[in-house]
Amino acid sequence: MISKISEGVEISVESFYQADYSNPANSEFMFAYRITIENHNDFSVKLLRRSWKIFDSNGEYRDVEGEGVVGVQPVLQPGKQFQYVSGCNLRSEMGRMFGNYEMENLNNKKNFEVNIPPFDLIAPLKMN
Repeated sequence: MISKISEGVEISVESFYQADYSNPANSEFMFAYRITIENHNDFSVKLLRRSWKIFDSNGEYRDVEGEGVVGVQPVLQPGKQFQYVSGCNLRSEMGRMFGNYEMENLNNKKNFEVNIPPFDLIAPLKMN
């Protein structure tokens, strides 16, 4: 697991290769990732937006942005956490993702950015 704290919010990431949803013969590789967001601040925060940078080892790169995560904009009270699972498809056996969340401090209504640490997406067959 990879973790990083920025602006008092800890982001932890685990990634998993999804063999049942992949088709290596057609260069289709599916990965899932579990994100845990924990608020270490003494104020509540709301996750407003996400921004991802996705790199594929075949040289492809893409940006993904949008409101919230998995259809919600969670509010985290001090000391609380939110966890979700999502996915990413690649055209090769390896890649990397990182990005950030735009959060709102619900006390002063100011927005701030929380970094999502880089994490690898690697199909087990590539590790031999």
